[in-house]
Amino acid sequence: MRGQSTGTEPPTGPGPVVPGPPTGPGPADPGPSAGTEPDLAHHGDAEATPGLVDLAVNVRRDPMPDWLAGPLTAALADLAGYPDPREARAAVAARHGRPPAEVLLTAGAAEGFVLLARALGGVRRPVVVHPQFTEPEAALRAAGHRVERVLLDPDDDFRLDPARVPADADLVMIGNPTNPTSVLHPAADLAALARPGRVLVVDEAFADTTGVPGVEGEPESLATRRDLPGLVVVRSLTKTWGLAGLRIGYLLGDAALLARLAAVQPLWAVSTPALAAATAVASPTGVAAERAIAARLAVDRDHLVRRLSALPGVRVVGRPASAFVLIHRPGADRLRQVLRERGWAVRRGDTFPGLGPDWLRIAVRDPATTDAFIEVLREILEA
Repeated sequence: MRGQSTGTEPPTGPGPVVPGPPTGPGPADPGPSAGTEPDLAHHGDAEATPGLVDLAVNVRRDPMPDWLAGPLTAALADLAGYPDPREARAAVAARHGRPPAEVLLTAGAAEGFVLLARALGGVRRPVVVHPQFTEPEAALRAAGHRVERVLLDPDDDFRLDPARVPADADLVMIGNPTNPTSVLHPAADLAALARPGRVLVVDEAFADTTGVPGVEGEPESLATRRDLPGLVVVRSLTKTWGLAGLRIGYLLGDAALLARLAAVQPLWAVSTPALAAATAVASPTGVAAERAIAARLAVDRDHLVRRLSALPGVRVVGRPASAFVLIHRPGADRLRQVLRERGWAVRRGDTFPGLGPDWLRIAVRDPATTDAFIEVLREILEA
């Protein structure tokens, strides 16, 4: 069975339902009860409390290279002036083979979803393909949109069937590779969703983590596609480069559409240090380093998948393609709590629409960290 449309969720009522504040992630936290609406405001940083080994947040924490640290440090001497995005925009545009007018720099990818939700107030049928990062739907709801969900099928490894997306949806949002499933959808399947009169938003926040041996660049990315009507690609620079605290991302798309988004963006939304980071990371040096990191990540991910797959009752979803792995095991919600008691933080799955309490997301780390985690996990499973 392929994915299925569940209609408008939650049930119809007077206006959008905005999720409440997330519950705390402490050791006694039971998570939402079965059948409740997932908490779209919950994110992995709530799991990674001090004192725990963090396998819940998908941000790389290696030391910053000199070619990135240098421009960031130099930018601190220029904070009296207002940020000037022109150099960074030009660098990002050159990286993706686009004119600068087709780039909008944002304070992290999350701001891009807010801009889309606010600027596209006239859309009639917004659809979000789940499971995926929850901020796109949360931003739409907060802006007053009534959101429909297309839930992809776990028995089909959460692969996309373009036919499951309603033909009259005029706004479609999907991740690639998708957080939390780590599924990399074929670019052709995503391109099939583009059509006149529709805005197609592809969240490529983790595209720079993907790679195929012997293939140059990011497989299945639409970042260089200028021929698809209504396409907006959302990118992040915070994951691979450990810049979550700096807040830097960007949107790629038609210049006229991006101008509509820029019109609702606050002035000087992206700081001077963040602009310096974007310029550096988009340079040939930055892109080459990113590709090398993606290659190393693939080796570490394969190691994690092998170790997880050997555990009793643990199912790894499909062929993970990004910096995290989604697993299924009955009773995973309790397993997560025991892991916390043993000093390990993993990401709960029950706050993602289309998942539930039997799912966990685990970040890829170095083999030594993975091995230590697997031994603890094995002890818990065999107890």
